[in-house]
Formats: sequence, C-alpha cells, structure tokens
Amino acid sequence: MCKWLLAGWLAGALGAQELGGTWGTGRAEAEYYRIVDLPLPAELALEVGSFCALPDGRLAIGTRRGEILLVSGAGDPLPNLRVQRFASGLDEVLGLGHRDGALYATQQTELTRVLDRDGDGRADRFENLSDVWGFGHYHEFAWGSPVAANGSVYVVLGLSESYHYRAPFRGWAFEVTADGRSIPIASGIRSAGGVAPNEHGEMFYVESQGPWNGSCSLKHLKPGGFMGHPISFPAYDLPLAATMGKQPLQPQNQSRLVTECARIEQLVPYAVVFPYRRMGQSITTFRVDRTNGTFGPFTNQLFLGDYSLSVVMRATTEQIDGVWQGACYPFREGFGNGILAVEFTSQGQLVTGGTNRGWPVRGNRQYALERLEWTGRTPFEIERIRIQRDGFAIDFTLPVDRVQAAVLTNYRLATFTHIYQEFYGSPEVDQTTPRVVAAEPTADGRSVRLVVEGMVLGHVHEFDLAGLRSTADKPLLHSNAYYTVNRIPK
Repeated sequence: MCKWLLAGWLAGALGAQELGGTWGTGRAEAEYYRIVDLPLPAELALEVGSFCALPDGRLAIGTRRGEILLVSGAGDPLPNLRVQRFASGLDEVLGLGHRDGALYATQQTELTRVLDRDGDGRADRFENLSDVWGFGHYHEFAWGSPVAANGSVYVVLGLSESYHYRAPFRGWAFEVTADGRSIPIASGIRSAGGVAPNEHGEMFYVESQGPWNGSCSLKHLKPGGFMGHPISFPAYDLPLAATMGKQPLQPQNQSRLVTECARIEQLVPYAVVFPYRRMGQSITTFRVDRTNGTFGPFTNQLFLGDYSLSVVMRATTEQIDGVWQGACYPFREGFGNGILAVEFTSQGQLVTGGTNRGWPVRGNRQYALERLEWTGRTPFEIERIRIQRDGFAIDFTLPVDRVQAAVLTNYRLATFTHIYQEFYGSPEVDQTTPRVVAAEPTADGRSVRLVVEGMVLGHVHEFDLAGLRSTADKPLLHSNAYYTVNRIPK
C-alpha cells in the first residue's frame, strides 16, 4: 500500500494563485468563492482525468497516467490529504463511477469494473464490461459518466485525432449496462469533454468547437440522436448499430443548425452554446450542485470546467416542447491549470483538477488539485434565465432595485448563430438586436419579466445587464449571460 501524508497548512497559506483575466472579475469573485490549494507532493505528478465522490467521504481520482487514487481529507478546513494508490496500469481514466463497492473506470479501450475483494485497499479484480469500440491512436478519447440509477454507465467516444473515423464507432455514444450489454445511443460526436446527468436527470455531454460545431456546447445525449458530425456514419453498417435505425441524411455544408434540424429527423440541436472565448474555449466535465445551499445560491445548477481558460462556469437547462435548451453564466476564474474534472465533496465544496500537458492552458501550474468553497456571502448575480412565450424571466440571487429594473434601456440584448459547416468552428453570424418592450419586476425584486420583440429560433441570445443594481446599490458580479433558443413556448 502506497501512501503519502501531508500536514495541514496554516490558514493564511490556503489561498491558491489568482490568475484572473478571463472576465476580469477574479478579485471580486474571491469575496464570495475562494480557491483553496489541496497540496500534493510533486513526485505524484498528478494529472486528473476524472473524479468520483465515495459514500465514505473520500474522493476517488482517475488520472491520465492510468491510476486510481483514493484521497481522504480533501474537504477538511485545513487540507490534510492522505492519498492511497488503489489501482494502476489503466489507460487515461476519463470517467469514474461507484456502485455497490466497485469503481467503474472508463479508459481509452474499455469500461472496467474495478474491485477490492480482500479489503486491503488495493484493487485485485478488473472486469471488462465493454470494449465494443475500436482504438488505434492516443487521441481517441473515451469519457464515462457516473453510474446511473439503473446501474448503467454512458460512454462517449471522440473521433480519431479529433477529425477522422479510423476505428469502429468513433464519434458514437453507448449505454453500458451493469451486466455488460453495450447499447448504441447516439452518433455524430466530434470531441467530447465529459458526460453526466443534467439537473433534471437527463444524460448530457459536452462538445468541443471544431468541424460541424461552431462553438463549444452542452448537448442532450438523446437516444437515437445524431449529434451533428457525419463522419461517424460508417458505423451504421455495423451489426451492433442496428437498433439505431436508418442513417441520418447528410447535412448541408454551410447551412444553419436550425435549418438542418427541420430537415434531418435525428439531428439534436445544441442545448446550451458557450460563446467562444467569452464563455470557455474547451469545456470539460460538469456536475450538478446538490448541496442544498452549502455551496451558495445556485442549488440544482450545472457547474462546468474549462480546460483552455482554467475557469468554472454555470449553466441551467429546461425542456420546451420536448427539446432541451438553456443558458450559461460566468462564475469563477483563476485556477492553476487546465480543468478536466470537477466534483462536489460531501462538505459541499467543488474540487477541480486537470493538467497542462498536451494543449495550451491559461493556468501556469504543471499539476494542481484545488477546491472552490463558498465564503457565506451571497453575490448579486443573474441566478437563472427562463424563456417565456413572449420574452424571458430573469431571476436574481438578491433583490434588484425595482426602479432601475423597470427601465428598458438597462437591458441590452443581441443574438447570433453559427454556420453549420464541415470546416473548423465558425464566426458569429446573422446578428440581430431584439427589443425589450416591457420590464416587470416582481414585488420582492427577485425576478424581472421581460417582454421581448424579435426572439430568433436557433440563435444565442446575449444579455448585458450592466445597468442594474441591487437594493444595496451593488452592481452584478457578472452582468452577461447567454441563452440558446431552440423553441419558444406556445
């Protein structure tokens, strides 16, 4: 058994390095959410690929170097980490789950159930639950979900070298059941960054900007769905794919996603688009805040990491006429390296980890394990945006000044979309400027209903609310948010 012990640090030494710069709000954010280093010895060379919170309060860490580590003390007021190597010899563990005493590790070539049968703290049994997909290059990543209530794990498979189909089922997603059945769920994935349930329990995954993806996005992993990249179509000829039905139509290059969704039955629109660089550049794993207020005023919202910009963002989703959509919001910048994984501790903190190996990142530390914790002070923020039949409802974390909230010029809206094309990414195109014709704050100031003329299907609706103030005369900590409109309620 290999263990490292580290003594707790003095309280004044807990603050992590503040990098800032993404939104320019890092110093202000620190008043409400502090970043705390979770110190580990340099010889560990930790490269986090996945997390799983265990029932006993420990944190399991899957690494890019193929290890599973069990960590105690990550949530202690003064971090005093005790790290045990549970397993090694795996390959890029980019998904971890736990059920009935076993860990479920999604690695490059298979989903593995890992057990400790003799109770000595070391894995001694590795059961291959699924390896139905092909693999031939290091840049063919497999991301796995936590274990679902029915015992299944969802696996999303990136393309070969991000762009090609050179092995079976690259660009597909599977549900792998507890008894090892592999059920195809969706095709058309390009380069995923994580897969997990949204706040309503539906399985979603993160997609990266690239061919057929104008920007990073959060997508509903809809059974039978086509996620947008047609290079994965050859797998429809494989026997295992028979349950998926017929191959979708080929999308028209340089069209618009909303146009192609009307033409291609299986095509699933982005649920939440993250405007490139303004809201992430390489979005990764997400988790839902189930802390019931221990983490602050954002219970049941999604928290997502970003690899390139070393930030954490928020998102909310809702289903309108059977289609998922929602909004994203800035949250916290200044982490030490590229974030690949996030997880909530049993104490209600958000642990982040990743690596800066392989691609450029803003965080300048080679290895970092950090946690984000609420200071107990509530920021004045856009809590969430919800669509209405004639506009939007905006909820706030604190009461807004009702006089200012009724002034129409305090709401600046703009929309755009992307070109749906085979080339890498897309500029923002087809810009419009909707008009706010009424603003009706509630009596308690916690919400404002906007009547908007000019909402556009298939467009990201950007909100700039910099003119608003709270009843305590505080500006919004982050005044921008971005709502993706796929449907308008009838």
